[in-house]
Amino acid sequence: QVQLVESGGGLVQPGGSLRLSCAASGVTFSNYAMGWFRQAPGKEREVVATITWSGGRQYYKDSVKGRFTISRDNAKSTGLLQMNSLKPKDTAVYYCEVHREVAVLNRGQADYWGQGTQVTVSS
Repeated sequence: QVQLVESGGGLVQPGGSLRLSCAASGVTFSNYAMGWFRQAPGKEREVVATITWSGGRQYYKDSVKGRFTISRDNAKSTGLLQMNSLKPKDTAVYYCEVHREVAVLNRGQADYWGQGTQVTVSS
């Protein structure tokens, strides 16, 4: 069955960095666009960043542009989200999600998603 497993979350001080990883199995990863979503307590789930199947195009939520970088390694069926200059408002559970079309991911929909990893930014 399809599995997406996120890792790399944790507690970090404002201004710090974290690198999230998403390991995919049970799916031909290179056939799917991939995205990172997040959901904070009491707030709606939101798209943070997405990347096409080839890695050639990326999309970022305005509030993370210049701070976050999404990438992927299809040979390893792995997706990454490098998060720098973290702010308290970035605190949320982060989910890795995939869909065959990046446009669908950008609308907040996905075929498969993982269990999430908690990111807490606090001093």
